[in-house]
Amino acid sequence: MKVRKRNGNLQQFNSEKITAAIIAAMRSADVVDKDKAAEEIAYEIEKELVNKHTKIIEIEDLQDLVEAKLMSSSLKDVARKYIRYRYDRERIRHNKTKLMADIAEKLNATNVENQNANLDEKSFSGRMNEANRVVMKDYALYNCMSDMARNNHLNNEIYIHDLDSYAVGMHNCLSIPFDKILERGFKTRQTDVRSPRSVNTAMQLVAVIMQLQSLQQFGGVSATHLDWTMVPYVRYSFYKHFKDGMHYIEEIDQLPFTKEEARDISIDDDRYTSHKRAYEYALNLTAKEIYQAVEALYHNLNTLQSRSGQQLPFSSINYGTCTLTEGRMVTKSLLEVSIDGLGTLHKTPIFPCGIFQCMKGVNRKQGDPNYDLFRLALKSTSLRLYPNYVNVDWSNNVGYDINDPKTYMSTMGCRTSNGFDINGFGQTKDGRGNICPVTIILPTLAMEADRNVDKFMDLLDTKIHEAKDMLLERFEWICSQPAESANFMYENGTMEGYIPQEGIRSALKHGTIVIGQLGLAETLQLLIGNDQTTEEGMKLAKKIEQLFKDRCDQFKQQYKLNFGVYYTPAENLCYTAMKKFKERYGTIENVSDKNFFTNSIHVPVYKQITPFEKIDIESQLTGYSNAGCITYVELESTSKHNIEALEELVNYAMDKDIPYFAINIPNDTCLKCGYTDEFNDHCPMCGSEEIQQLRRVTGYLTGNYKTAFNKGKQQETDMRVKHNEFF
Repeated sequence: MKVRKRNGNLQQFNSEKITAAIIAAMRSADVVDKDKAAEEIAYEIEKELVNKHTKIIEIEDLQDLVEAKLMSSSLKDVARKYIRYRYDRERIRHNKTKLMADIAEKLNATNVENQNANLDEKSFSGRMNEANRVVMKDYALYNCMSDMARNNHLNNEIYIHDLDSYAVGMHNCLSIPFDKILERGFKTRQTDVRSPRSVNTAMQLVAVIMQLQSLQQFGGVSATHLDWTMVPYVRYSFYKHFKDGMHYIEEIDQLPFTKEEARDISIDDDRYTSHKRAYEYALNLTAKEIYQAVEALYHNLNTLQSRSGQQLPFSSINYGTCTLTEGRMVTKSLLEVSIDGLGTLHKTPIFPCGIFQCMKGVNRKQGDPNYDLFRLALKSTSLRLYPNYVNVDWSNNVGYDINDPKTYMSTMGCRTSNGFDINGFGQTKDGRGNICPVTIILPTLAMEADRNVDKFMDLLDTKIHEAKDMLLERFEWICSQPAESANFMYENGTMEGYIPQEGIRSALKHGTIVIGQLGLAETLQLLIGNDQTTEEGMKLAKKIEQLFKDRCDQFKQQYKLNFGVYYTPAENLCYTAMKKFKERYGTIENVSDKNFFTNSIHVPVYKQITPFEKIDIESQLTGYSNAGCITYVELESTSKHNIEALEELVNYAMDKDIPYFAINIPNDTCLKCGYTDEFNDHCPMCGSEEIQQLRRVTGYLTGNYKTAFNKGKQQETDMRVKHNEFF
């Protein structure tokens, strides 16, 4: 007699295996001294099969027999344990089978979902990376977290971001302290790099540092005030050119100070300007060097692929507040290179995400010292979508030091920002980042609460507390990793506060851990039949956001960690969360009758409102977030001819206390002749159908949205209303 296994193989029947399985179940049920009973049951089963002249029995049928014999005996507790054992084994087999199928799918790129618009899932390295992510996610779910955390994630209630990075204990993103790193130099695994002595070298090292740091984490990297950071290196370059000018033009080879001293001497110093010909010569060459250095920075950040899957670092640069001549020259070149574009076709750069820091008295009004740069930024936005605009005077950044650019409001491109640090760094942004996020899927909770507002608020409160516990779990897991896991980061102090004797928690505690959200608009529709564009909807929206804020403020004080409210980018989650929601609840009008959930607290993209109305609505909610949010409006490509209108919009957003603002303008580029405008399917100049349709995915840009975005984001992009139809 033989047993057919699940893989189809035949194996000789062995009653001892039945005895062993029953004894294992007995021990699990704390039943002792019953080995004889196990042997008797096994013997009865064998005898029964022999009497039936059974030649082959299926393994499932054999196990059913064991269950039946146990249930008819006095060992019912053992039977229950045996049934549980069978269930657990079946689940493990199922998970393993599904895991192998998922891995095969990723390795063969048979179901490319574009979970990250900056990743080529069809490339060799992309396929390897995606398969690796499948394994790491599975490991994280079943080995690195509590049942509560896993169930929330699997039930589409609280999403755990970047599960593959969870497994190894990586953190999310970082604002790199470039002032310090460039001044000191830094070490890598192979060598050390000394402090640069020119703006050209400094800009190259910014790209290198961003690339190296991005390998230590799973999120974005940022420079919080690049114009200020570059000042000493502009001075080094100016000194070199001035010295040459003195030698070749004025035939003088001596200067009243050394190159090292030049770091602290303005290029407008009388000791320079008194030599007019040499000064103008040096100023001209320095401007050219800065432009070339910025051009190299842009090229490097769009070509240095730092992660598998041909992925570029998610890089952001903040600038615009430095009124020194050196800083102004840097900002001017950053904007001019953005406007000129990259490569032979002068394409719009995807990275870095440019972010212009709007600041009262510095650049916002005519007569401000950097107003001309603000106008240049608006021109760049009209043509290239970048820069976005961050509000240095945002009310949630109160207490920043006007004399310290490291405390100015800045952000990562997607929206992440560092609020007030409860552990000693105050409003300093450098060397801090988001450690880990989770996102509450609000529409799921609305359905679980039977679409009742009171029940929903109670359930939301419970889930916010569970989200807190999930973040604490992950934070502890990240803190348990050795510093050697991220040598570049801890050896060079890119994450500030690290004390070797205290472990990496000493640095991580200065970062933020954030609770995000998805689908406020759909949730309001489920609960009251209106969204936040109505008075009734806004009232409930504020109640929901106040609960998020109150709880995060409470957790921040209770745990002495920087808990914050985060308005999640949800590049992939907007689609995957909706897929799960539909599978469970079907199609609901104004909720799940599309392929995406509306991102965080945004006004639905299809609402017919003016840009000012959109700002008015979202500005009532952005103040509840202290860990990152963005507001954007959608305009026609013709807006590039109306810089005054763009200026009015940006200033309106800043005056409404919007912390981070972006303008979406269609950007289609012909890949044959380079013509750029909005023309979608073919070029009006040469007729080519090779078109790159560039759109914003979250705060960042990406390539052709028709191929790079997932299905949800593609549909959302197509449904976006052009707000200036009503402007």
